[in-house]
Amino acid sequence: MTRTLEQARMQELDTCVRIIDEGRQFQRDQGFIQWTADYPNAGIIREDLRTGKGYVIRVDGVIAGYLCIDFSGEPAYDHIEGAWRWDRPYAVVHRMAFSRAFQGTGLADAAFTLIQSFCLEQGVDYLRVDTDFPNKRMQHILEKNGFVQCGVIQFQGSKLAYDKRFG
Repeated sequence: MTRTLEQARMQELDTCVRIIDEGRQFQRDQGFIQWTADYPNAGIIREDLRTGKGYVIRVDGVIAGYLCIDFSGEPAYDHIEGAWRWDRPYAVVHRMAFSRAFQGTGLADAAFTLIQSFCLEQGVDYLRVDTDFPNKRMQHILEKNGFVQCGVIQFQGSKLAYDKRFG
């Protein structure tokens, strides 16, 4: 099974939006709402793709996941109740979702491995991520992958903030 991280192309927008919608439904199935009807929406995903921040995870060539990797920082992270462990250039991972057909296959762990390799290629060895308090599954995935909870940030409400240095 070959898993790759690739920049998403504009002609893949509909697939990326469908995967985000499946992620939104998955959250509801888990008993919480992190993503609303307004966020993330097709316009946000289109902007990710336009600015080169939208990425797909492929499994044997099939798009299995979508995420945003942003090297320009996240203004909401400038104010944290708590403290980031490092003050250095970082990448942010936002809007990570997987196709229903690939959920439960360990793809999230593989995605973080791919993301870290990609970041190192860009000269960045530090990630910051946030998630909602009720999103226990993502909290577990982050902690299992070496992320440490650093505090709380405000990004469309209060979110748990995590970071990881690697490489």
